[in-house]
Amino acid sequence: MARQLVVKVTCGIEEPERCNQGFTVAATAAASGMPVSLWLTGEAAWLAVPGRAAELQLPLAAPLADLLEAVLTLGTVTVCAQCAARRSLGEADLVPGARIAGAPVFVEEVLGDGVQALVY
Repeated sequence: MARQLVVKVTCGIEEPERCNQGFTVAATAAASGMPVSLWLTGEAAWLAVPGRAAELQLPLAAPLADLLEAVLTLGTVTVCAQCAARRSLGEADLVPGARIAGAPVFVEEVLGDGVQALVY
């Protein structure tokens, strides 16, 4: 049975360490060949807007923009539909490759066989 990792990041630049940890775990798993789905909710939704991930600066950590690019290249990045709507964001406002989806898609992903879900 194939394993998959779903990482939900619920914070943005206001909590740089927790936010970076979620992105680091997602990018590391993707780089190792594991299927990864990164969900951005709450303030993390802003990080899918071009240039926003580069605003998070954390000493001794990989740049968030690089981690985001790794997940976009090797996995999927999804912004919560309600979170996007509350911030007046549409898919055209997001980095290429990111999508917007709602709770039914999240639930479907996390309830799949062989799925490990983590929340940061």
